[in-house]
Amino acid sequence: MKRLLILTAAGLALTGCDGEDPVDSALRDAAAARQAAATKTTAEIEAARPAQAAPATSGDTAWIEATIEDHRRTISATALLLERTDDPEVRRAAEKVIAARRREIAELQALRPAATPDE
Repeated sequence: MKRLLILTAAGLALTGCDGEDPVDSALRDAAAARQAAATKTTAEIEAARPAQAAPATSGDTAWIEATIEDHRRTISATALLLERTDDPEVRRAAEKVIAARRREIAELQALRPAATPDE
């Protein structure tokens, strides 16, 4: 009888007082926690979306155009330098400047606002 009580007590300790398997209970709790973490409210989803860029203003467009023109002048002046120098270091630097300004012009052109139908 004493042995039966010890086994019963041990069984209750392992399964919990409600008779539930502790492993099943832990798995169920972990699954519920994962589900709660994965479930987002609409507000959380909206907050996580990247903000859309504001439409370009006339000031933005003017800056883009002025910067493109400045970069074109830099390319022209640097091309003249390339025609007149034999120094390898200066030539390498000039070629890097021209390549960088061309990339920047392309990036700036991509930022230009789309033309509207009445323009």
